Amino acid sequence: MRDFHFPGRSAVFAENGMCATSHPLASMVAVDTLKSGGNAMDAAIAGALMLTLCEPHMCGIGGDCFALFSPAGRDDILALNGSGRAPAALSADGLLAAGHDTIPLRSAAAVTIPGAIDAFCTLANDYGVLGIDRLCAPTIDYAKRGVPVAPRVAMDWAAMLGDLHDTAMPFYSVAGHAPKLGALFANPTLADVLTKIAQQGRDGFYASDVAQDMVQTLNELGGVHTVEDFQNNRADYTDPVSAPVGDKTLFEHPPNGQGATAFLISNILAHFDLANMDPMGADRVHIEAEAAKLAYDARNRIMADPDHTTRLDRMLSKNLADELAALIDPKTARTNIAQLTEAAHKDTVYITVVDRDRMAVSLIFSIFHGFGSGIASRKYGILMQNRGAGFNLTPDHPNMAAGGKRPMHTIIPGMLAKNGKPYMPFGVMGGQYQPMGHIRVLGNMMTYGMDIQSAIDAPRSFPEGGVLKLERGFSDAVTRNLAARGHVVDRDTTPIGGAQAIVMHDNGVLEGASDPRKDGCALGF
Repeated sequence: MRDFHFPGRSAVFAENGMCATSHPLASMVAVDTLKSGGNAMDAAIAGALMLTLCEPHMCGIGGDCFALFSPAGRDDILALNGSGRAPAALSADGLLAAGHDTIPLRSAAAVTIPGAIDAFCTLANDYGVLGIDRLCAPTIDYAKRGVPVAPRVAMDWAAMLGDLHDTAMPFYSVAGHAPKLGALFANPTLADVLTKIAQQGRDGFYASDVAQDMVQTLNELGGVHTVEDFQNNRADYTDPVSAPVGDKTLFEHPPNGQGATAFLISNILAHFDLANMDPMGADRVHIEAEAAKLAYDARNRIMADPDHTTRLDRMLSKNLADELAALIDPKTARTNIAQLTEAAHKDTVYITVVDRDRMAVSLIFSIFHGFGSGIASRKYGILMQNRGAGFNLTPDHPNMAAGGKRPMHTIIPGMLAKNGKPYMPFGVMGGQYQPMGHIRVLGNMMTYGMDIQSAIDAPRSFPEGGVLKLERGFSDAVTRNLAARGHVVDRDTTPIGGAQAIVMHDNGVLEGASDPRKDGCALGF
């Protein structure tokens, strides 16, 4: 239990249902959906759609999603991959010939086909009870009337405004400026698109003038997208990957998600006596940073579209973890690890819901970088993701860009099982930080005995781009210690990621937690 003499927030406890998201209005919509007869899948989708309005720089109907879920009355955990593919005509050779060595982040070439709406419609049809029309209704209403801009959203919006393309400025700026804290932000064209989806299902998005609007805008900017690319895009059910973490079992998405990276980090850390390290001390930060550097380098070499990578078993193997752990010097930072290929700021939302029947949903939803590609369709203002920047242009690499492929994806929902049953749906936002974030939060709980809210609140670190990002929650003594080991420490960093989780206790009580680094909250009833 937290010390009530200090600032902080308590976990939320309830019995009949629980939701945790990064925005309070989305949490409220999700709980209202449960109270009106919906199940956890309905509530997760309704809440996620609300986040497209509340946090447009983080997610949107022009993006992708992944879900892990356990249906009511069952102990198995299922997975849906709602990530889109590159347009069929995309050519890495063409980009190389144009002088690019990576895919330009804010270009039509980086835009993959959005998969989230097909995923939402598929999940609503297969596992929901209310129907996609009712799930769209709250966001349609709010999009017409507007929502107040929340504090973290206002900060991010102002910082990222320069990433918007001219096509997006009419929809996501106020006379060329970011909306102010507390200002009402409405998006009537989002309401128009969601109304089409409510009436026609996925066809209202992929086989209507909505898709034509996106394709025409992209083609004007050099994209090779076609309406057929949109019509043919489908979400896929797949089998999650799992491995023991402590006395529990962690479930993650297989490639093209990066979930296997979390297992590799965990297996590397098993070689070190973390339990006897200060949870907020330099020893733990150093070992976790070195493990992450090595695991992410392996990820960049292996992870790709599942049809194009053959080495998932290598990522999951104890042998690889043994080899990498042997490279870690407990006293000295390594600097000769291949530089991580991801850019610094990926933006994502995560939502988890558990209902009275104990259906559990772990859903993550993103347009990749802040405001995605920055490009919005001209008529409807749909911000399009730049997930194609997750490809590379390295010949013969499994993640080399090509038409019809899915790029390596950073967003990963998590699910923890206990004694063979779902125990905690959770997620840690923050782009490539997510696998390290999963293991950091789980380590706080399972190694150091923190409750879930404290485990989420605790300070974070992340090695990226040759520097060790260190949140200000760490002491100056820790900073000096890490610098003495050879780390280039950056204390002037934005808060690292965000997280939500729900623990399903054996006595039937649900415990929800939400990250104070965002605006959101857990709500239950």
